[in-house]
Amino acid sequence: MHEFEKISIQEISKKDMLMILEALDYTGKNTDIEDFLILKDNIVEELSVLAETTKDNFINYLKK
Repeated sequence: MHEFEKISIQEISKKDMLMILEALDYTGKNTDIEDFLILKDNIVEELSVLAETTKDNFINYLKK
């Protein structure tokens, strides 16, 4: 088996990415496990930087 340091999300749909982010948010808030919220924030931060926009604009883009 090949080992991976990083995984690309290049082919994931907007709908699936939004679902992942919402699941992380929901889980973090309902289990009080802060790591889920941190992961969600890190993903949104990285993707918004790549898209050259704000985090809020990126989330709104995924919701369209």
